[in-house]
Amino acid sequence: MKLLPIMAAVFMAYLVIGVAMPVLPLHVHQGLGFDSFVVGLVAGSQFAASLFSRMWAGHHTDHKGSKHAVIVGLLVAVASGLLYLVSLWFVATPRLSVGILLLGRAVLGVSESFVMTGALSWGVGLLGTQRTGRAMSWIGTALYAALAASAPAGTALYAKYGFGAIAVVAAVIPLLALPVVRPLPATPPTARQSGGLGKVAGAVWMPGLGLALSGVGFGATTTFVSLLYAARNWDAAWLAFTALSIAFMLGRTLFGHLPDTFGGARVALSCFLIEAFGQALVWLAPGAALALIGVTLTGLGYSLVYPALGVEAIRRAPPEARGLAMGTFTVFFDITMGLGTPILGGIANWAGLQAVFFVSALAALCSAPIAWWLMVTPARQWRSEHA
Repeated sequence: MKLLPIMAAVFMAYLVIGVAMPVLPLHVHQGLGFDSFVVGLVAGSQFAASLFSRMWAGHHTDHKGSKHAVIVGLLVAVASGLLYLVSLWFVATPRLSVGILLLGRAVLGVSESFVMTGALSWGVGLLGTQRTGRAMSWIGTALYAALAASAPAGTALYAKYGFGAIAVVAAVIPLLALPVVRPLPATPPTARQSGGLGKVAGAVWMPGLGLALSGVGFGATTTFVSLLYAARNWDAAWLAFTALSIAFMLGRTLFGHLPDTFGGARVALSCFLIEAFGQALVWLAPGAALALIGVTLTGLGYSLVYPALGVEAIRRAPPEARGLAMGTFTVFFDITMGLGTPILGGIANWAGLQAVFFVSALAALCSAPIAWWLMVTPARQWRSEHA
């Protein structure tokens, strides 16, 4: 299968992200002594960097080629792991240590932009544009498989060896991916035709707003569920991350055809309601079992939000600017993760960790009217009114 080496590179790149995901909040909060707002700031800095680097990564991919972009992204990931290590030299000065850690997370966000943008473009180039959906589906599966596998591994490493082990793994794994991608044939750089950014933004902002609001639940789970487990003295916080990733992969694998069959808006509405119910269960959970069910439902509900709303965004965008439309649409997710998680951290400081999941459930419910508007305003009608 042509995509297997690319999937392997994506898998290893996202191991770097996933191995730190369940333990980074613990390191910042318990190890360095910072509050939940700083936890959210450190976690969100990766996504803030992705927000500002995504267009840069796309431009680089178009002009230097997909393979080149993936290799650059892997090398940048090594730098992120090294910054993790440097931050540990200054744990006696927590503000300096967390500042270096913030920089490392930002560098990791740039790495993610280059690896994912390059991998998707590379996969489409190898399989052909007529199989774009298959390329995106399989590469996305590699991403969440990495997150599912790395959560327990990161928890075990942190428990036995501390954050230093996480830093070493984060620096070494991308180097192991380089020999996998180097022998692969490169696809030639492409010249992308683009429409006006204002016109594209006008077409995708409503689906993008739905994506941003629903992403609050994903950010709440990945950033604060480990702190909730620790505060409640619940064991096996890694299981929540694994359940989230497995539910996400199953949703994509089993139901990925539904947006094309029934329409993106209708599928998105169902997803918002499932996610809201899942986050409400985490908010109200008296024990770890019910919280785990809530996290699983969150992953299942959120799994089809991106492709479902992406269908609506693309159908409303000018046909000659579909690439720019997808890039602009994805920025809404980056905004939520980059800005939303520090806000959730502030809410946790003010009202407690449980309040985070109440707010995320409310945000998912607020996405429902957006899906309803998209349902009653078909893409063809919208484009005719805004031609």
